[in-house]
Amino acid sequence: MKRVALIEWNGDELKPRASQLRTLGYAVSARRLPPPQLIRSLAAFPPGAIVIDLTHSPSRGRDLGVLLRRRSGTRGVPLVFAGGKRQAVAQVRQLLPDATFAPWGRIAAALKRAIARSVLCPVVPGSAFAAYAGRPLVRKLGLRPGMEVALLHAPPDFAWTLGALPEGVRLRRGRPTGADLLIWFARDPGELQRRMANLAQGLQGSVMWIAWPKGGTAAASQLTQVLVRKAGLEAGLVDYKICSLDERWSALLFKRR
Repeated sequence: MKRVALIEWNGDELKPRASQLRTLGYAVSARRLPPPQLIRSLAAFPPGAIVIDLTHSPSRGRDLGVLLRRRSGTRGVPLVFAGGKRQAVAQVRQLLPDATFAPWGRIAAALKRAIARSVLCPVVPGSAFAAYAGRPLVRKLGLRPGMEVALLHAPPDFAWTLGALPEGVRLRRGRPTGADLLIWFARDPGELQRRMANLAQGLQGSVMWIAWPKGGTAAASQLTQVLVRKAGLEAGLVDYKICSLDERWSALLFKRR
């Protein structure tokens, strides 16, 4: 019996989708793990195929597909993207043209075709940020009209870096409580540990970008993507998007688990 991994972002549909795949004769692994743990698990025990639902969170499905292709342990596993609107599917297909795409009603044939076809030379996007190339920074960060955005320890020129803002967006420095979106520029591990718990607890229904200096820059510190993600997970958060803010800063987007 072929084993497939199911990535379903909507908790209410996880069991029905897994049951649908089991009726087709597959052994289904459908665990809900944070992206780093999920990718490590799939790399340690690669399935016959990975089915990623694009119906509810196409951007997360797209980013996960890119990360799976960039990881050597999962690069050769067939990717099957199920469901999703036409525009979202087209964006993923542009990045991963050799993946398999199908509506849920045709998943049986799509899975059979994907597993039968060897992935000898998979397309590997050049960067984890490939999906965001060419997009204005405000779109990458998810700024929407009327939002209140708190900037914590932001560089003095960051407002200029953002460029034109959507209508009604208000930027404020400091005072993260009550903002719709927080962008925190952390500069060293000590600061990250001191402030993470309080900032995470204050999020409630909002979200937080945590930025750290890129390696090779004048502001480079001991902070890394791994350390930022670990601190967020320990504070009860989960990351679900990555972004390059500019040539100096990278950031992960967190929300409460």
